Amino acid sequence: MAKVKMSKKSMRVDMTAMCDVSFLLLTFFVLTSTAKLPEALPVDTPASTVQTKLPETNLATLTIGEHKVFFGVLGKENRKETLSQMGQKYNIDFTEKEKEEFSNLEGIGTPITALKQFLNLPHDVRNKAVQVGIPTDSLDNQLKDWVQSARVAVRDLDNKVLDVAIKGDAKEEYPTIKKVIDILQDQKVNRFFLVTGLRNEDF
Repeated sequence: MAKVKMSKKSMRVDMTAMCDVSFLLLTFFVLTSTAKLPEALPVDTPASTVQTKLPETNLATLTIGEHKVFFGVLGKENRKETLSQMGQKYNIDFTEKEKEEFSNLEGIGTPITALKQFLNLPHDVRNKAVQVGIPTDSLDNQLKDWVQSARVAVRDLDNKVLDVAIKGDAKEEYPTIKKVIDILQDQKVNRFFLVTGLRNEDF
């Protein structure tokens, strides 16, 4: 008896449609994502079991680490206006290019007298430059002026009150943190956020 010969079917699967969808999704995510700005001063925040969501607008962040204080404020227009306020206070004329460069920085830790030179550095050099921190001494308290200028900028632009967050390194000594808190309290800023990392409740 003759055997019946089974016809062989092709096992090839056309992946063209899958590749098209994959590249469309990849293109969408690349075009809609925003690059994260490099942190001016990376810190290891203390752990906490409670986390409060920070405001997404009208927020100034004071980053403390290595005995230095860095200042940053959210929003490009808020940054530009804050720099303009500081320029008026210290009689420094910042150009539009310098204001634009400043608006792209997440935070700064350079004294105001050296800020023009810092902003005119090439991007790659600026990212590697060591910043000494914003002065907080009683005779040269530039941090107080930065906070005050940012509060005025947010009030003038958005007619809102500026929120303040303190992001301190877990190993930072208490006197540095206390000095920053005193500067805020001198301006009647008695409510502020403390940025912490998430910790498991079992630890």
